[in-house]
Amino acid sequence: MTATAAGQSKVTYTSANVDWEQFHRQFDAALARTRAQLGRDYPMYIGGEAVPSGGPPIVDTSPIDTHVMLGRFATATPDQVGRAVAAARDAQRDWARRPWRERVALLRKAAALIRERKFELAAIMCLEVGKSRLEAMGDAEESADLIDYYCQELEDANGFVREMAKVTPVERNTDVLRPYGVFACIAPFNFPLALSTGMSAAALVTGNAVVYKPAEETPWTGLKLYEVYRDAGLPRGVFNYIPGTGEVTGEALWRHPGVDGVVFTGSKAVGMRIHQGVSHQWIKPCLLEMGGKNACVVMDSADLDAAAEGVTRSAFGLQNQKCSATSRVYVHRRVAQPFVEKLVERTKALTRGDPSARDVYFGPVINTAATDRFARAVAQARQEGTIVLGGDRLRGEVFNRGHFVEPTIARLPLSSTLFLEELFVPLLAVGEVTGLAQAIAEANKVEYGLTAGIFSKQAAEVERFFDEIEAGVCYVNKRTGATTGAWPGAQPFTGWKGSGSTGKGGCGPYYVAQFLREQSRTVIEESR
Repeated sequence: MTATAAGQSKVTYTSANVDWEQFHRQFDAALARTRAQLGRDYPMYIGGEAVPSGGPPIVDTSPIDTHVMLGRFATATPDQVGRAVAAARDAQRDWARRPWRERVALLRKAAALIRERKFELAAIMCLEVGKSRLEAMGDAEESADLIDYYCQELEDANGFVREMAKVTPVERNTDVLRPYGVFACIAPFNFPLALSTGMSAAALVTGNAVVYKPAEETPWTGLKLYEVYRDAGLPRGVFNYIPGTGEVTGEALWRHPGVDGVVFTGSKAVGMRIHQGVSHQWIKPCLLEMGGKNACVVMDSADLDAAAEGVTRSAFGLQNQKCSATSRVYVHRRVAQPFVEKLVERTKALTRGDPSARDVYFGPVINTAATDRFARAVAQARQEGTIVLGGDRLRGEVFNRGHFVEPTIARLPLSSTLFLEELFVPLLAVGEVTGLAQAIAEANKVEYGLTAGIFSKQAAEVERFFDEIEAGVCYVNKRTGATTGAWPGAQPFTGWKGSGSTGKGGCGPYYVAQFLREQSRTVIEESR
């Protein structure tokens, strides 16, 4: 952790009581070490063995500068996916038979290794995703905290073993939760370490084996997670690393009959296809987090400075490429103009540039597809309403080599479909409402239900918001991020409607048990 005069501090997405000078010195050193490794070739790992690419490798480039090749990464063919599933099945039984406390001890070693390597991990994510230093370090810190939190869940539940009532004097009844077997873990690009770690750690600590496919855009971060688990002492085959495309590697993985369950974070379209296609002979567990179109409500009683800051942070952190990002605002018409003015002022003040540089807040989007999607959304916004800030590509020496677009704010009629479609680009739609009832009705129109926020000083409005909003993660007057910033053990990250499949999310107390199935054990004791 980052040392301060007061001791040890942790960087989160919204912190911090941190010695920033020391932080930046350490980050600069990690960036130098990381850049010295650029351009290498990397295998996949199946059953603990390095395996060469079965198909054309992933040429991993940085969205900051697409001329910078980070590395070439092996991709898994369907046959190699089958090998990985077989290796996981071979390893899983012994892993499940280990006392649960031994599994917890190994996972806690993995958390410690993440903390030891967090500057290297953050530097890689900075270059591979285009995260700012704060966002990248938050990703690394959250990864370690997720492991520890899920280990604590297992400890608090005594390994999910519970003595039950007796129906007769001669019986002993025990309830046990047991692992399913092998989980396919398919991760997204935007939180390449935290989401990969959270999904896989919950599966592993409960006795499952994992076949892991990182996002096509982030194979290097995924490899580093494999190395963490390997170095922590996980047995061979318990965690297998198979990069590749979603269309080839991902499709073969979740469809493989040897997979007992799927844990996935990504788009609603892909998640729904997995959910509908994974079960044939019987129903398999399918834990999905599928994005969001998150609303913030700003009432006429709100602290407009706090609201403008909270919305700016949530809308333009990681260039809006968070499933929790604020992408639409419903502001009371009585305060719409002053709110928008403050919002524009805050957004203009964001430092834009190479996010690996100190104090840069706003970096690139992930790829060409994102810049094209941004351009289409801006064209629609210009046609339907008014662009009050941004709307173009960022130009200049720093920007011309990467995927840079402007943070953009549009005032739109409530009929615009830009209030409904998940874009994953930095375009914020702002609409006016006459009151809370209309704001909640508009907020609930979307097919998603992940996060939502409100700025209001009226307790009755806040309670009504909680009661009626259709979202799993809700924030009130959160200046550090109107709809973002969930942390393990503090804010369970639960998607409703089209944002999730189980109604019980990561970071929360009901997540780990979903990787287990119940077994009732009755033993008739011999009479004495």
